[in-house]
Amino acid sequence: MVLVDASHPDQENRFPAALKNMEGTWLREAEFLEFTMPLGVPRLIGLCDPDPVIRAAECNFHTAREAVVEDKSFDESARQTAATGSLGDMPLAVLSHDPGKPSSELPPDLAKPTNDAWEKMQEELAHLSTRGTQQIASNSAHYIQDDRPDAVIDAIHRVVDEARTAHP
Repeated sequence: MVLVDASHPDQENRFPAALKNMEGTWLREAEFLEFTMPLGVPRLIGLCDPDPVIRAAECNFHTAREAVVEDKSFDESARQTAATGSLGDMPLAVLSHDPGKPSSELPPDLAKPTNDAWEKMQEELAHLSTRGTQQIASNSAHYIQDDRPDAVIDAIHRVVDEARTAHP
C-alpha cells in the first residue's frame, strides 16, 4: 500500500479548532465548483490551474463532483479507516509533503499548527504496518502527485518489489 500525504482518521480531532470552522466554507466552494463546472465558470474566472495537465485532470465536472462527495463523507470514511486497525506486515510506504511547504490554502496563523499535527499523523500512519516506512517528498506540497510524480512512482515500485519478495 502507498499512502500519498494521506488523511489520518483522527485529524478532525487533532487539527486546530479554527480549521473546523472553515470546513463549511470549503464545502460551499466545492459545491459551487460542482454546479458551475459544466458551464465553464471556474475556468472563466481563473479558478483552474494554469498548467494544462493539472487543469485537465482537476478542472472538470467529475473531479468537482468527487470533491463534494469526499468532503461530505469524510467523517464516515475516517470511522471506517480507524476500524481497520493494524495492517500487520503489509508493505507500506507513506509519502509525505515537505514540511517546508505547508498548505497555502490556510491562513498563516493556522498553517504551522496544522502542519505540525499533520507531520505527526503522517509518522503514525507509517506505523500501521511493521514494514511501514515514511518518506518526505522534498520540494512538494500536499499534492505530491503533481509536484513530485517521480516520488510517487518510486514508492509504488518499492512497495511492489517488497511485496513480490515477501515470504508467504
